[in-house]
Amino acid sequence: METPCVRVERERGEATRRELADANLVAENREIVVEDGWLYVPVTDPEAVPDGFEVVERDVPARETQTMPADLLGEEPSYERLGDIVIVDEDDPERAREVADAIANSDLPVKTVLDRASKVKGDRRVRDWTVLAGDGTETVHREYGCEFLLDVAQVYFSPRLATERHRVAEQVGADERTFDMFAGVGPFVVPFAKRGAEAVGVDINEAAIEYLRENARRNGVADRVTAIHGDVRDVASDYGNWADRIVMNLPHSADEFLDTAVLLASDDCTLHYYDIQHEDDPFGPGEDAIRAAAESGDHAYDVTVENRRVVRSYAPHELNVCLDVRLSR
Repeated sequence: METPCVRVERERGEATRRELADANLVAENREIVVEDGWLYVPVTDPEAVPDGFEVVERDVPARETQTMPADLLGEEPSYERLGDIVIVDEDDPERAREVADAIANSDLPVKTVLDRASKVKGDRRVRDWTVLAGDGTETVHREYGCEFLLDVAQVYFSPRLATERHRVAEQVGADERTFDMFAGVGPFVVPFAKRGAEAVGVDINEAAIEYLRENARRNGVADRVTAIHGDVRDVASDYGNWADRIVMNLPHSADEFLDTAVLLASDDCTLHYYDIQHEDDPFGPGEDAIRAAAESGDHAYDVTVENRRVVRSYAPHELNVCLDVRLSR
């Protein structure tokens, strides 16, 4: 069966496999193939493979040692893995139960199967879940050498953004002061601190902040992480003109917090601004909002958009995008 694979020299094979596995990209229902000095690692989502890897289509055999959900259903179901939790998104309860049973009876290392029962809602950005198999909504998720303890019923977390988080983290220097305005359980904060930066994370969800503190301890960076429960607009005055790098990952309403970001920014600051806009003009509204906030006032900045990036498709005709912006006084 033709399968997207990362092709890499054999001597780099294991390191590559580990990096892809940390990002939950290895297709576990397909064999890894070695041929003519090359290793072919099957992947689940070729578009999520980090830049720098070569992706090719190749006929690779199915793994004979594992029973996968598709083997039991006769078709490949759609699901998402988060640690030892598997998440499905099925409108039909009977179909959801059928998929959950196949997952639970497969060889996937699964503790719980959940079905999304609502959209993300409220200031805490959580959703309702239906437990289809197993018990408990807490898990440990691993990506790019970091591990995150979290409870999906209490906090917001998207494993689909692993590659994007890694892209940003790789830009962080050891001497930077970084600030995540909507930090969650720390998927930006912890990698930043692991690279030697001083990292502050704020979130209005108290449970998320408790998990952030625990995750800083788990990853050995508690001495470089400050986790603050509260509205970032109430916290910002304590960190005025402080941040060399700011993350604003609140796509539906980040524009409402741009005045706060400008207050936080140092004289030379990189801003990662996430937005959701129509595909006809995915970057314009965000760029206009940033310029309106930063280019006026007593402490105005020069605004340079250094990168415009489509992160993923969010909904029909809507894109989740990121603007990497330099603010310079």
